Amino acid sequence: MPVLLWVAQALLAVLFTAAGGMKLVMSPDALTPLMPWVVDFRPETVRAIGALEVLGAVGLILPRATNIAPVLTPAAAAGLAVVMAGGAVVHVTRGEYPHSIGNIAVLAVALLTAWGALRSLSSS
Repeated sequence: MPVLLWVAQALLAVLFTAAGGMKLVMSPDALTPLMPWVVDFRPETVRAIGALEVLGAVGLILPRATNIAPVLTPAAAAGLAVVMAGGAVVHVTRGEYPHSIGNIAVLAVALLTAWGALRSLSSS
């Protein structure tokens, strides 16, 4: 289980670093072709979502890797699951059902990661 947990954490971290990084550094006009939903939000909100995603990615890896406050790893995974739930709601309300399926899949992986990280803390 620990190897599978690390793989899931790493994949989520890469995904959220890339997606969050784009939201942080790209202009809304440049993001719109990639993420049409950004037109419904203020640029500050999109950047805040990006910052949460990047911080969540760091929280998936750093606490467990350094063994400093490892309880933050399941908290970060749960927080990212909440972000994905919000993303799914946005896509459903916009009628972008295929995109919401991707959000739900990532949400499930994030929840399983949170659960696995929490279990590994209690067994240590």
